[in-house]
Amino acid sequence: MALHENDIRGVPYFPGVASGRLQKGASGMNTQSIVLLSQDEITAYPVLPAGFIVTEAAPFSHTLIALLGLGVPTVLITARQAASLKQGALLQIDGASGKISEGIAEASPPAPPRHRDNRQDKTGSPFLMADGVAVNLCASVRRLTAVNQAVAQGATCIGLVRSEFLLPMNGRQPNQPFYRETCRELCEAAAPLTVTFRLLDLATDKVPGWVSKSAMTSQAVGLQGVRLYHIDPVRTVVDAQLAALADLSGEFVFRLLVPFLVRPEEYAYWLSVIRQHLPDTVAVGAMAETPAAVLDIGSLLEQADFVAIGCNDLMQGLFSADRDQPALRHYLDPYAPVLYRLLRQAAEQAGRSLPLVQLCGVLSQLQGVLPVLLGLGYRTFSVDAPFIPYLEQVVAASSQAGCEALAGQVCAAASTYEVLEILQLPTDRHPPYLS
Repeated sequence: MALHENDIRGVPYFPGVASGRLQKGASGMNTQSIVLLSQDEITAYPVLPAGFIVTEAAPFSHTLIALLGLGVPTVLITARQAASLKQGALLQIDGASGKISEGIAEASPPAPPRHRDNRQDKTGSPFLMADGVAVNLCASVRRLTAVNQAVAQGATCIGLVRSEFLLPMNGRQPNQPFYRETCRELCEAAAPLTVTFRLLDLATDKVPGWVSKSAMTSQAVGLQGVRLYHIDPVRTVVDAQLAALADLSGEFVFRLLVPFLVRPEEYAYWLSVIRQHLPDTVAVGAMAETPAAVLDIGSLLEQADFVAIGCNDLMQGLFSADRDQPALRHYLDPYAPVLYRLLRQAAEQAGRSLPLVQLCGVLSQLQGVLPVLLGLGYRTFSVDAPFIPYLEQVVAASSQAGCEALAGQVCAAASTYEVLEILQLPTDRHPPYLS
């Protein structure tokens, strides 16, 4: 889709081309609508529109990443750009380029890539780079439908079950029978894929109705993850999760992930608690989501069965900017060379244990980023299931030598602007700070 004088160029968020009438706000939208809304207006939708346009959004926020699992073309724009869009206007959006055009192009929009799955062993096997190097594209999920989609897209495994989103229909506090039934359904739907359950991971913008917000601090980096496990009712719910998984441990192959650990001593403590419930056959991993944990990943790997780097929270800590605040969105810069130098340092410290490290979060799904991460040596990624066919194309078109050269250039860059030029991306869409 060519960019014309009256067109808008926003920030791509989920790829795909969609056309429809502009609907401001979700009320009254239908499958033919292009819905324009703010981050605060994002909620659950009984019917999905053709596309989303989101204004003044924080790409790494807990709210916005919920859109990635829907698989709907999405573009992010500023309030000034949104002011030029009129209710009912016929629009075409391109979630891969970020372009928004009035009218509908004469040519039919390209169909989304289909999962080709040309692997020899199709079930749970890795994807292959152009030179045969194996890459694991795993799925992060928060509901049963996402597991089904991950299996259909050929995911290598279920890399992350966000258990804080597993909630009873009536909003009551989850208990052992609820988790036993729900986790059983997830394991059965994923079979024979391995499933990784993350223990309850609450944060300031992920507070279910059964938790009093007064139990949590309002700061972005405060009481979250394991830091809440000694406080009721969180302690009771975590115990229910562990008891339910213990009931299932003899039937299914799954792993467990402990969120928001900072020190190896924390992992050792929580492992001792977990082993009171789960047998040694269940692998227990550590989630490294802070610069302290990532910089000490070698020590974590000496104790943990595996490590998952949570890139969203890592960036929040690295850049000292709340990931959920749109006003700070430019500070969480996914193209800052210092971010890749940190990830390179972590990969070097992991050494031969790097295959035990999984990268989670939005980062690997952004334009141009996956080849850089491949060049740093990472081979396992947990992403939203609808993204897998798009990332599969990137993997198939990449070679280890080419990715390593690219990563070297990015790590040696002096600025975000230089990184964007290296990746051949527009340099005006990602300002490193608010002007």
